Amino acid sequence: MATITSAGIGSGLDIESLVSKLVAAERTPIAQLAQRTEGLKTELSVFGKVQGALSTLRDAASKLTAPSTWGGTLATSSDTNSVTVSAGVGAAIGNVSVDVKKLASAQTLVSGTPYASSTTTVGQGNLTITLGAWQTDADGNVTGFTDKAGATPVTISIGAGKDTLAGIRDSINAANAGVTASIVNDANGSRLTLRSTATGETNGFRIDADGGLVDLGYDPRIGVTSMIQTLPAQNARALINGIEISSESNTLKEAIDGLNITLLKTTTIPASVAVGQDKDSIKKLISDFTTAYNAVNALLREQTKYDAGSKTAGPLQGDTTAIGLQNMLRSIIGGTTTLAGSIGRLAQVGLEAGSDGNIKTSETKLNTALGDLDSLKKLFMGLDSGGVSSNDGFAQRIRSYIDGALSTDGRLSSRQTGIQKQIDNNNKRQSQLEDRVSLTEARLRARYTALDTQMSKLNGLSNYVSQQLNQLNKSS
Repeated sequence: MATITSAGIGSGLDIESLVSKLVAAERTPIAQLAQRTEGLKTELSVFGKVQGALSTLRDAASKLTAPSTWGGTLATSSDTNSVTVSAGVGAAIGNVSVDVKKLASAQTLVSGTPYASSTTTVGQGNLTITLGAWQTDADGNVTGFTDKAGATPVTISIGAGKDTLAGIRDSINAANAGVTASIVNDANGSRLTLRSTATGETNGFRIDADGGLVDLGYDPRIGVTSMIQTLPAQNARALINGIEISSESNTLKEAIDGLNITLLKTTTIPASVAVGQDKDSIKKLISDFTTAYNAVNALLREQTKYDAGSKTAGPLQGDTTAIGLQNMLRSIIGGTTTLAGSIGRLAQVGLEAGSDGNIKTSETKLNTALGDLDSLKKLFMGLDSGGVSSNDGFAQRIRSYIDGALSTDGRLSSRQTGIQKQIDNNNKRQSQLEDRVSLTEARLRARYTALDTQMSKLNGLSNYVSQQLNQLNKSS
């Protein structure tokens, strides 16, 4: 008898179809479990977005609880063409008078002899540059030179191949002698200019020259003025609130605590520098806070809603954690505090929650509130002296609540951990069900194959009996 090589051949039954349908029925729980797992993954993803939005809100609230936010100052100048100013830490609120008498300058020399071009050979020899301060008498005549403390004279040797005007310029610049060299071209030709790299009286310089470079020497004490001085090395001089200030730089960083004053040109009328609280920065931080709050509120509202028209629910619809977060944040924003005197609610300073939960800002009310920064500060960052956290400032309460929600064992973190555990359990269960389906399929195939074989044998026997009966009938 022939061996059965394909299920159903022996019996005529569609065994493949039968097995496939029975296995498909066995896989129904797996499909249902996979669908639930996808839903959980969506929830977990949404909670990740909520976590990010809450972190942004916490950071915005934290800035409003920082003392530096409310202690920031802004400095302005009445004459920005002559004096600019910026406020730093420690700047006192008030007004400062700045009368600029002189600007700091760097000593500048230009060669008296013009050369045909930058490639003209000047000569070989040595240039020794010494930094220091020139002394002059009442008539402006040079009477002495004091070497700068800590500075060492630099000797520059000019040899063959470097003795052109351009070569001398490059050699001086490479020597780092506190002087910068350039070539200026005018109607008469090219001239070498030398300029101190730093302004101020102690950054003047003299030049000792020998050999073929004597035309580049400068030391008026001994009558060497081959180079012509176009600008002296001088300190900036200004009267600040009537007090004379001298500075080697045009930037005054230590004249008044917390103020950086930059002198741009001399004044005929003193510039007035006003230092006040930086209300614009505070207003921006409040705006950032409301924007961050609205982002959280909108996200939670969208993810927890039920659309009756399309009969679809958001991924977090009915989720107690999401709804709890939403309700708590709205409760804080709509609450009160007694720390800011007559201002007890955010709505009083122009921050009022609408019907959708988003905070809407009244610029008029907020600008008025910025006129009383002490009360506004307490409204946001005040701490109840009795430890009643529900009476703390609004930014304090928001920051504290979110810190707790995002902590390792906080409400949001615990919910995320729980969802992930469900996903892991579902994956494990799905794997177990897959194994069970594989075993079931193998068992069904074995049974139907055995049935097919048995029916094939029976069919063969039936055919044999029929043949024998036919033979008997023919011989009768």
